[in-house]
Amino acid sequence: MTKYLLTIFLAFGCFQLMAQVKTRAKAKRPATGLTASIANGKAIYLNHCLTCHQADGGGVPNMNPPLIKTSYVTGDNARLIKVVLNGFSENVDIDGESYSNVMPAHDFLKDREIADVLTYVRKSFGNKGSAITAVQVKAVRGKNKKKAAI
Repeated sequence: MTKYLLTIFLAFGCFQLMAQVKTRAKAKRPATGLTASIANGKAIYLNHCLTCHQADGGGVPNMNPPLIKTSYVTGDNARLIKVVLNGFSENVDIDGESYSNVMPAHDFLKDREIADVLTYVRKSFGNKGSAITAVQVKAVRGKNKKKAAI
C-alpha cells in the first residue's frame, strides 16, 4: 500500500511540475507583431538614438531635431528610412527649424532593426504614425544602394 501511495504521490508531483514548466515556457515566449516591434525598437532607440534625440524625443534645439510630431517622423516612410540609412551631414530644415548636428548613417542596422526603431518612434512621443516593416526598409535600402553606385 505504501508503494502504491508513493507512486501516486510521485506521479501527481510530476504532472504538477510539467504543468509549471509549460506555464513558464509560455510566459517566456517573445511577443510578436506590433508589440514586439515597439519593444525591440525601444531597445535600439536607447542604444543608438537616445543621446541625440533624448529620452522624451525632444531633441536638442538647433542641433538634433525632435522626433515629436515632425513631418520627418510622421510623413513619408521612405524619406524617414533614408534618414536612418544615410544620416545627415549638413544643416537640415524640419518644419521651419534648422538643425546643424551631423547624424551618422545607421546603415549597419539590419532591416528589421530599422523597421522596429522607426515603428517605435512613429508610435511614441505622442506620434500616431503607422508601423514600418522590414520589407519597406529592404526596398528603400535596395534603391538607395543603386543611387549611391551611380
